[in-house]
Amino acid sequence: MDLLTSATAADEARRNARVAILPVGSFEQHGEHLPLATDTVIACTIAARIAETYDLLLLPPITLSCSHEHEGLPGYPGTVSISASTLINVIDDIRTSLARSGITKLALVNGHGGNYVLSNIAQQANVEDRRVLLFPGRDDWSAARAHAGAVTTNHDDMHGGEMETSILLHTHPELVGDTYADADHEANNRPHLLVTGMKGYTINGIIGRPSEATAAKGRAALDSLAASFADHLKTINS
Repeated sequence: MDLLTSATAADEARRNARVAILPVGSFEQHGEHLPLATDTVIACTIAARIAETYDLLLLPPITLSCSHEHEGLPGYPGTVSISASTLINVIDDIRTSLARSGITKLALVNGHGGNYVLSNIAQQANVEDRRVLLFPGRDDWSAARAHAGAVTTNHDDMHGGEMETSILLHTHPELVGDTYADADHEANNRPHLLVTGMKGYTINGIIGRPSEATAAKGRAALDSLAASFADHLKTINS
């Protein structure tokens, strides 16, 4: 998989981008039919599409993040997490390094819903000036689902479901196991997720309906996300 930019220093000198884009993924269980690196693959896919569309500096991904809710799920090992404070420090170091090159604006493309701390990073960074944007937001994903004709919502299709499986069917079908057609698991009411983790609401690692996934939905969702980013970019540059 080509998840890293192949641009050279000469390429970036010609580009002279003023905004960098950083994919933030994770390494966590995604049931039986999707790889542990699913969120990283999706974050990289979205970021690469955006970087190409808007001519931004594409950075390599952060591949480990805050996946603590997935740890300890019986039968689904492999999840690795870092602390929220570590993620904060890594992104802060990246921003500091970018600033030394004259790039003071950073777009975080988040592939993992459990990275709540990214919202705090953006809010704190933007107190004095507009420096960090976080994408995609809830409204961006809702628009992408509508454009794709998805049958599920952001809330109900939380993990390993219709949307994630559709994007990988479109971009990396070799990563999707055939069992996605039989992997549906619904847990629409999850009041204690922060206490129990995923093991309180699923036995197969999935919350959503991957059986509804298609490559066409994945392609349409990515088209929508690329278009939605324009408003975020305009806001951070204004």
